[in-house]
Amino acid sequence: MKKICIGDKIQIQCYKHNGKIHRSWDEAIVLDIKKDYIVFGNNKTLVTESQGTWWRTKEPAIMYFFKDRWFNIIAQLKKDGLYYYCNIASPFIIEENTIKYIDYDLDLRIFPTGEFKILDKLEYNYHKKIMNYDANLDKVINYGLDELINLYKSKGLMFNANFNHEYCNLYFELKNQK
Repeated sequence: MKKICIGDKIQIQCYKHNGKIHRSWDEAIVLDIKKDYIVFGNNKTLVTESQGTWWRTKEPAIMYFFKDRWFNIIAQLKKDGLYYYCNIASPFIIEENTIKYIDYDLDLRIFPTGEFKILDKLEYNYHKKIMNYDANLDKVINYGLDELINLYKSKGLMFNANFNHEYCNLYFELKNQK
C-alpha cells in the first residue's frame, strides 16, 4: 500500500453497519498527517449518494479523520461563519487511495454561535434495531458522542477557527499547485 502524503488527492467512502455504501466524496486533499488523525480539505466536491443521486458541496471544508476515535469532524467555512458537522463513525481505514469509515447515524451540529445540537437520534435507534448493533457497539458509539462533545467544550484544536482558516489556505495552495 502506498503511503499517503500531504498534497495527495484521495476519495472518501462512507458505509453503513451492514456494509453497504452510504455516500462518497469525489476528492479530498491531504493537508496534515498527525499521529492519531489526518486532516483533509475539499471544496465544491462531488458527493454521490447510495441511490445514485449526486450533489456538490457548497463551501470549503476541513475534515478530521481519527485512527482511534469514534467520530470525524468537518469544519464548514460558510459565508456566515464556521459550522461543524461531526459524524459519530468508526475510526477510518485507507484502502486503494480511499479513506473509508462506517457512519453510525448520530451527528453533532455546531453553529457559529457556539450552540450545538445532537441530530438523527431516531435514525440511530432505527438502524440499531434493524442492523442489530450489539450492546458493546452501542456503548462505544455513545462514548464517542460524549467524547466529541467534551472535545468541543474543552476547545479542542479541531474547533479553533484560526486553525481551520490556516488549513483552508493550505488547501487552496495545494489545490492550485495541481
